Amino acid sequence: MNRHLTPKRLRLLIQAVFCLFCIWTGVRFQQFLLWASAKTEVFSPRPPAVEGFLPISAFMALKQFLLTGVWDQIHPAGLTLLLTALGIAFILRKGFCATICPVGFLHNLLERVGRALGFSRTPGPRLSTALTVPKYLLLGFFVWITWMQMDVPSIRQFLTGSYNLTADARMLDFFLAPSTIALTVLGVLALLALIVPSFWCRALCPYGALLGLASMLSPLAVHRAQDKCIDCGKCNQACPSGIDVKTKDRVGSPECIGCMQCVGACPVEGCLEARIAGRWRVSPLLVLAAAAALLLAAWALAEATGHWDNAIPPTMLKRIYMPKG
Repeated sequence: MNRHLTPKRLRLLIQAVFCLFCIWTGVRFQQFLLWASAKTEVFSPRPPAVEGFLPISAFMALKQFLLTGVWDQIHPAGLTLLLTALGIAFILRKGFCATICPVGFLHNLLERVGRALGFSRTPGPRLSTALTVPKYLLLGFFVWITWMQMDVPSIRQFLTGSYNLTADARMLDFFLAPSTIALTVLGVLALLALIVPSFWCRALCPYGALLGLASMLSPLAVHRAQDKCIDCGKCNQACPSGIDVKTKDRVGSPECIGCMQCVGACPVEGCLEARIAGRWRVSPLLVLAAAAALLLAAWALAEATGHWDNAIPPTMLKRIYMPKG
């Protein structure tokens, strides 16, 4: 392995690039809204990538697609991103969480700050397991409401309704002008992330819970050679999900995000390895790069097949986003 480019450094680099892209997308979307609300005459196209911040809408669109074969035309990029994240999970475990999600990047930085300040604490196995329960309960709640309680006509009515049409604008307002309650909640979550690494990802993210369940079918996993292990515990310390790597022959937990940091931290050559189906060794750097490559490939395919941009004309979009009253 290249000692200069470790899994930890490559992960941080890819995360930073995607985080900057998300910020750029937000700026472009704000410019679009300024045009749509008649605050400027300079037209700026609406960036479809903003739909990545509408996971509930995409989750409902997924049910509609599976039952009817109809691709959501309101937020097509949102459904594309959800299916891509699931596809990455099936192939590379939770690679979307490890390298692409901007929240994961922020938690990565907060973990570094927490360790530098001496705040960071590694929960024991029982507490680590208990911390994962809320996100699966949240996922179950969303599955019950959207998949069990809503039929296809109800989902179609929601997806084409005014609330969903402008949900991305409401999301941007949340980030640009958060309420006092929102700031308080975000502050508490940030403080908890300084103490417990990746607190949101571990405990509260239903999107991560869904990808974790999908990742259990992945043929990729980190394998430990018991005869080579020196029981140094560096793999456990490096794992952002708090998995007890040093006691496992195969890391198949749905909490494994496939970040490969445990492999990079292991001081013994060949002790920890990423393997496909337990047989074929894969470079941990390739695993991380492949997650980003799959996302870019999915975007290119969606662009080519009409599953990225919605077909709503700009003049109609202006009427949709124009403030009422």
